Amino acid sequence: MASTPAPTGGTAFVLGGGGVLGAAEVGMLRALFERGIRPDLIVGTSVGAINGALVAADPTPSAVDRLRQVWEDLASQRIFAGSVFARVGTLVRTRTHLHPREPLRDLLTSHLPVQTFDELAVPFQCVAASIERAAEHWFTDGALVDAVLASCAVPGLLPPVEVDGEHYLDGGLVHSIPVGRAVALGADTIYVLHVGRIDRPLHPPASPWEVAQVAFEIARRHRFVGDLAALPAGVTLRLLPAGDETPPSTANLRYRNFSQVPERIDQAYVAARDYLDQLVAPEDGAA
Repeated sequence: MASTPAPTGGTAFVLGGGGVLGAAEVGMLRALFERGIRPDLIVGTSVGAINGALVAADPTPSAVDRLRQVWEDLASQRIFAGSVFARVGTLVRTRTHLHPREPLRDLLTSHLPVQTFDELAVPFQCVAASIERAAEHWFTDGALVDAVLASCAVPGLLPPVEVDGEHYLDGGLVHSIPVGRAVALGADTIYVLHVGRIDRPLHPPASPWEVAQVAFEIARRHRFVGDLAALPAGVTLRLLPAGDETPPSTANLRYRNFSQVPERIDQAYVAARDYLDQLVAPEDGAA
């Protein structure tokens, strides 16, 4: 697993983490492909690593159809299936997590048409958090499914993933929207696909379950804002809208609630489509 970025340049798609809200990225990808925008590089975190790996394997509009099927499988709760008693039983047995990783591994294996990074049509990297080193780790080669699983290993929900003797947790812990990685790899045009919460104002938590949510949002936004502030001259960044007017809450962040997935995909598609069309509208009007 290489740790030093190789220069690539061109157009990068940056796909952030965010659990079930990551369905919005499917709609954004549809809008990008319909307008002939193709990636030369893809970097992803957590659920963005799932979406990004599928697109890197097949960077064409057909990838969106494949991703819809992936999300339909996720919606069927194949990944997070099981009764409360089954989940508690898993937690009691393992002491660390509620769900086994095998269903997610099976899903990725069945939908990814390639097995290694070298077989991908477009360069792709995903990030995970190393437990032993307390640091971010970028997967750039080797087994693709293991890398994506590591990037998606949400603490408490899924077990850490061991790769070459090192253990990894969800990449959102260290780099939730990895714009800085795309810059380091030499991208000069960056499209940011996110889950729709980064532009919402934060308020002090008013209940116990809001404490972790607010703390995580501070961490993820702090690094993203830092990446934007350090954006080099000559790099163009496009922040695609998610189109979700519903403020973040415990209702729409429930990790097993996939009921709004189709709506989230469609909202993001419309919002991203309109945004991209507005980018070229002034030139058309001037002509």
